[in-house]
Amino acid sequence: MSDDRDGSRLDGDGVLRQRPVYTESQVIMTTVKAVIPFVMTYGLFITFHGADTPGGGFQGGAIIASVFLMIAFAFGIESTRAWLSNSLVVGLGTVGVFLFGAIGFGPLLLGGSFLEYTRYEPVLGELLGLKEYEFVKYGMEAVEIVGIAFIVSGVMMGLFFALAAGYSPSSDPLDVAGDRRDGADTATMEETDD
Repeated sequence: MSDDRDGSRLDGDGVLRQRPVYTESQVIMTTVKAVIPFVMTYGLFITFHGADTPGGGFQGGAIIASVFLMIAFAFGIESTRAWLSNSLVVGLGTVGVFLFGAIGFGPLLLGGSFLEYTRYEPVLGELLGLKEYEFVKYGMEAVEIVGIAFIVSGVMMGLFFALAAGYSPSSDPLDVAGDRRDGADTATMEETDD
């Protein structure tokens, strides 16, 4: 790591940083430990009550993802990334998409339209003891809870860790998309510089 006069540092990855990547703070760590249960509970509340009250899967998923962002800020992004594996983050979004699709496309297989929850009643009505209008309510809640909340949480955490990793440009300025330009392009560039 090389230091410049203005305090910025060039990381081993070639990323220019203004200060150290992580500075441990007992105040922040203790505060995050105390706040996490309340924020997670609030996120789950917003997710589970989205069909009846303001909120829903998107808002609840964003709040739940913010818990992991707080952990990353308090305990270090790299250590949180190691603890929360990439496959878990990607799996969360993938499972959400799969379950949303399964709930949404199920009525198509039963002769209805996409997300037409009432089509489940003839098949599952007696088994679950639900009336037709209850399938609409519980179908919407299932899409919100296991579909949208999972997708939003996974995508937000994935984007956070991707942005936190930074961008390191190629060391060769003529390297475009991993391919070195041929001599004709280089000669053309030299002629335009004159």
